Parts: sequence; structure tokens; C-alpha cells
Amino acid sequence: MRDLMTVASYTIKEMIKRKSFIISNIIILLIIVLGFNVPNILEAIKGDDTENIGNNTVLIVDEDNIFEGNLESLNKMELGTNFKVQNVKITKEELKQKIDDEEIFASLILKKENGAININYVIDSIAMNELPQYVVEALSKIYTNMQIGKLNLTNEQLASLNTGFNVEVTETNENPASGNIFAIMLLSIVLFYAIYFCAYQVSSSITTEKTSKIMETLVTSTTPRTIVLGKTIGIGIVGLLQVSLIILVSVISCNLFLDPNLLSSIIDVSKITPMLAVSVIIYFILGYAIYSLLYALTGSTVSKPEDINSANGPVAILAVIGFYLSYFAMMNPTSEINVFASIFPFSAPFSMPFRIMMGTATPIQIVISLGIMILSIIVIAHISIKIYSSAIFNYGTKMSIKDILKMYKDKN
Repeated sequence: MRDLMTVASYTIKEMIKRKSFIISNIIILLIIVLGFNVPNILEAIKGDDTENIGNNTVLIVDEDNIFEGNLESLNKMELGTNFKVQNVKITKEELKQKIDDEEIFASLILKKENGAININYVIDSIAMNELPQYVVEALSKIYTNMQIGKLNLTNEQLASLNTGFNVEVTETNENPASGNIFAIMLLSIVLFYAIYFCAYQVSSSITTEKTSKIMETLVTSTTPRTIVLGKTIGIGIVGLLQVSLIILVSVISCNLFLDPNLLSSIIDVSKITPMLAVSVIIYFILGYAIYSLLYALTGSTVSKPEDINSANGPVAILAVIGFYLSYFAMMNPTSEINVFASIFPFSAPFSMPFRIMMGTATPIQIVISLGIMILSIIVIAHISIKIYSSAIFNYGTKMSIKDILKMYKDKN
């Protein structure tokens, strides 16, 4: 146990002393703070609404008075646009001048021909500025109500023409999903990158120490088993602290810089419970253990840092498959594939915590998922340590899968 802690503490010190580690963390934290300040930055750039009112003003020219003075009601619909109405004809040159002077953003010229209302949308450039459909729908609603009003209908008849529809959704699944799917997918992505990049550091660390011959000193001082587990624990602790720091800065930045109403529209805060936090930590540790032990195996089979990426390729593919299995399964939270993704050990770390968050995971499924992951860790650790103990002194070319299998059999 003492040797295990020695290797773990040595690994922690080596990681946190790296300039690349320090600089990358500073950049990540700055990006997080900047990201939460984006709405404030945009607001500052936008400036005072009174100074930029022309950028949000649409001039409606109804020279034939088709809408009989009812167009002013557009500004009461809260469409996010300021409408200015005039019944006097205006030339194209005059409109161009108003747009160039930023008095208006665009103009709608209304004409009625053959029973239809034609809309000429005048704008500086049509690129990414097509006439919003909600404006057309608002104009249609005003005109329809205006014509209905001329029919002298009773209040009951008018009410029957504007019947509202109340929609209620009922799920037949015994464990209906609840929560914001977008937020769940976003958190799943964060968890994936936390596990993947922390585990990747194990492979990089082992290969670096092989190159610098430090590994020979470590092996003479302790056992290969202690080195593998010590490095896994050390890098795991650093990764957990790194993720915790990122979450802490995110929460602080969110509370300081983000509008609470905007946050509530993205994330259902009521779903963030202590149970969810515990499950995320547990699955982070177990997921990290699986992938870090696999990366320890691949790291021991190469002797040059430039061979790391090619050696890690199969594990990276396995990680991506596991992530996308859980990601696409979340689109249908109650499907059987989602259950499989939360039990399959390579996708469970990215899937099960958020099935728990959505309330679709049963206690028996959680127990089975944890059991399979722990069993997988034991099996992978057994294989990795056996191959690692023989492959660690390989300073030749990168080993093939056939060589690795032969080495494992010989070790047995």
C-alpha cells in the first residue's frame, strides 16, 4: 500500500508541474468564464436600444389602407421587432436612403391585387435576412380578424372561431423521462471528455517514462502491478480535482454572470440533486478506471511517444462508440437501446448518470450496471497488468495485437 501511494503521489506531482497542464487548465477556465459572459458581451456591443432602434425597425407601407389602420397592433404582439406604419407612397430610392442611414432595417410594401395581398420585402441584403414567417402570420391574423369583424358575429360565434387547443402528454412507460434533454446531452459530453482525456494521460505518462528510462528505476523499486494501479490512481485524482475545479468555476460564473431566467430555460435545476452528484462521481471513477487500464496496456506496448496515437487507436474507437451509443440512446430515453447503453461497461459512464437524472433507471438496473463495470475493471486490470509487466521493457518497434496475445499467454 505504501508503494502504491508513493507511485500515485509521484504521478500527481509530475502532472501538476507540467507547463502544458497548467496552461491548458488556465485556458479552459478562462473560456468557461468568457462563455458565461457572452450574453453580457453581446448586450454591451449592442449598447442602448434607443441608439440602435433603426436596426430593429421595419417600415410598413400600406398606401391603399388595406388594413384600415389596424397595423399598429403589430407592436402589441411582442414579436421582437419595432414596426412603423405609414399610408403614404414611398419610392425605392427613399427606402434605400432610410436603410443606408439605419433609420429602418427593412420595409414591407403592401398591395392588394386579384383578391390577394402582395408583400414586397425591401432590404439591403437578402442573405440570412429572409422575411420572418411569424410576421406574415401576424399580418394574416390581423387581416382575418378585421374581415371577421365586418360580419357582425355574436361573441359566441367569435369565440368559436378562436378556439384554443390544450395539449397534455401522457407516457405509458412505467418510468417516464423528465428533464431537459439538451442539458443532459451537454453534461454527457462533458463527462465523456473528462473520462477520456484523463485516461489518455495514463498512456502518455507510461510512454514518456519508458523513453526517459525512469520506468527501469520504478520497476526495480516496486512491482508492475503497483505501478499500473498507482499511476491510474494518481492521474485519476488529478482528473477528479480538475473536473471539480471546472464545475466549481462554472457554477460561480453561472451565478455571477448569467441571467437566472436564461439558466432555468436551459436546465431543470430541480433535477440536480445530491444523488445525481454522487452517481456522476461514481461513474466517473469507474469509467476512468476502465479506460485508464486499457490505455496503460497500450502505453506499455510502444517505446516512442510518436507511436502513442496509433497504439491508442482501438481504445479511442471503443470510447467513441460507447459515447455515441449513449448519446443517440438519449434521444429516446425509455428505449431498450438506452437500457443497454447504461449497462454496457464502455458506454455506462456516459449514459447511466443521466438516466438516473431523468428518473428512467430502476434500482436493479443501477446495481447490474455497477456490477458489470466493477467486474470489467477486474478483468481488464488482470489482463493489463500481466501484459504490462512483460511489455514495459520492450524498446523495439510497436507491438502488434498478435504479439500482445502471445505475450499474455506466455505470461500465464
